[in-house]
Amino acid sequence: MDNLKTIMVTNDDGIDAPGLQALVRVLVSTNLYRILVCAPDSEQSAVSHCITWKHDLHVKEVAITGAKAFAVSGTPADCASLGVSKALFPVVPDLVISGINEGNNCGHRIWYSGTVAGARQAFLQGVPSVSISYHWVKGGSNLHDFTVAAEACLPILSAILVEIRNTNYLQKCFLNINLPADVTNHKGYKLARQCKSMVSMEWKQVTSNAEGGHMLPTMNMKTESIAAMDKNTATVSQEQLVFKRLIGERPQMGAQVKDKTSEDYDFLKKGYITITPLGALTNADSDCQSYFKEWLPVLDTTPQRCNADSTEVRILMMAVTILKA
Repeated sequence: MDNLKTIMVTNDDGIDAPGLQALVRVLVSTNLYRILVCAPDSEQSAVSHCITWKHDLHVKEVAITGAKAFAVSGTPADCASLGVSKALFPVVPDLVISGINEGNNCGHRIWYSGTVAGARQAFLQGVPSVSISYHWVKGGSNLHDFTVAAEACLPILSAILVEIRNTNYLQKCFLNINLPADVTNHKGYKLARQCKSMVSMEWKQVTSNAEGGHMLPTMNMKTESIAAMDKNTATVSQEQLVFKRLIGERPQMGAQVKDKTSEDYDFLKKGYITITPLGALTNADSDCQSYFKEWLPVLDTTPQRCNADSTEVRILMMAVTILKA
């Protein structure tokens, strides 16, 4: 028993989500690992790498067969951080798995994903990690697909743990895995890069719940201040505007890639399980480095030489401050 490797599972759909539950059941059924669970007590989808900063986390032990499990009043990044800290569990896990998410996390979804953030946080704290997402299709997918998806991931998870045991595992990245909708008939693994596809940013103003809007509680308006406004000033409306995001996928504007054959979303749609190595740091393209390298040294950053009324100069000063930080 002491030779078993320890896997900690987290997610962003919440500790009761079918994806996490299926993953834990499959891992437990192998009898090869010691399983810990530290996951949000409620849904935390699309919270990205948000963390709880000023408030305490509330933790409650829950019953999950074959695992030591806790529900946490925090984000996926909070759960990963707490779970690998030895404050909650007596050991640091050998591997953290975040998922299985309901919906793919390809392209720019990676930045919004709480699932990916859970794996990223563990990686930042020095623990090998993997995020796993299933390309759920409304009307075509079912809950059993999560079990099939978990089983399909076992070979790569096992291989990772063997590499960890042999101290050969690469410490410079973590992995983002996406499984296709027809996971039962998947075509195998494909190493893929993050594509340019992103969630659309279009919005529509709505006027009622029937249109998909959710009316917010009435704002606390300082009516005395409004009443005291000058009569010539336009009256401030106390009616709230409601906007609904129009969900969809679209390619990033102005970012056409000549070779799309190695991109995650493209492979995923073709039925492959995609594996994308991710880093924790964002590095600008070499073209950006060259561009700023050319004009940055010639800037005169002496405050008295700058025209305070010049918007262009003030923007350049801000850029210099950021780049020198």
